[in-house]
Amino acid sequence: MAVRWATRSDQETIVGTLADLAQRLADAGLKPPATIVIGEVVALRDKFNWYERLPLFGQRIVVTRDRSQAGDLADPLESLGAEALLLPVIEIREAADPQPLQNAIARLESYDWLIFTSANGVRYFVDALDKSARDLRSLTSRVCAIGPATKAAVEALHIKVDLMPKEYVAESLVEAFAGENLESSRILLPRAAVARDLVPRELGRRGATVDVVEAYQTVVPADLAERARGILDRKPHWITFTSSSTVTNFIAAAGTEALHRMKIASIGPITSATLREHRIEPTVEAQPHTVGGLVDALTRSRP
Repeated sequence: MAVRWATRSDQETIVGTLADLAQRLADAGLKPPATIVIGEVVALRDKFNWYERLPLFGQRIVVTRDRSQAGDLADPLESLGAEALLLPVIEIREAADPQPLQNAIARLESYDWLIFTSANGVRYFVDALDKSARDLRSLTSRVCAIGPATKAAVEALHIKVDLMPKEYVAESLVEAFAGENLESSRILLPRAAVARDLVPRELGRRGATVDVVEAYQTVVPADLAERARGILDRKPHWITFTSSSTVTNFIAAAGTEALHRMKIASIGPITSATLREHRIEPTVEAQPHTVGGLVDALTRSRP
């Protein structure tokens, strides 16, 4: 009689008979939890095992994004057959001091450019705008968005994006302004509390006055080290990093040794550079530097 044995942990399948099942399991080193199917229905496996043919089937992939945004990466991974293990290593919160952003909104008409470097910046800017006495009618500036996700967040407000760089990193954003006369222009840059200073510094050298205001902050979630141990006990195959802060927070909680036991997917060059600072080489890097590009990189990595 044919038997199908499949473990939940490794998502592997063995087909045999009652006579040789024990030996096959011993040879493969498979352990419970598992499911056993007995009977002629096992013969239909090759016809109905479409799920096992998905490109990421059997891969356990750690998603380190903020919990509210994890689904943007976890959902497409699971649709491709992966098991997404959620380990938020950053938590996005309102700015510690909302007053600087409120002050900028009070003089919104004075800005020539509004630059968004993340969808979170858009979200918290609009939240602050809603809490003020102003609304979008006060926005007379041109708008720059660093990438497609940020652009989509802006356009969801029925606001056109005037400028978007070819590459979705700060260096390319600066290059995108090469054809713009920034002398005496005023630029508002609402962003995370901790971020690179490349954009305000370089645009300032072009003659612009750049007001950098904290729109939101990222913090380390409580009990991260304990939750990281629980995820690592499940022996993931991959871990994904979508920012330098996700790298830094994970290593602070779990150490670099944990990363030597997994393959690593980085969203872009800045995140990869942070990994290399810790002597960790990413296995793949997204191209383009987006969540969609990260999913594609993982898919292409499969033999």
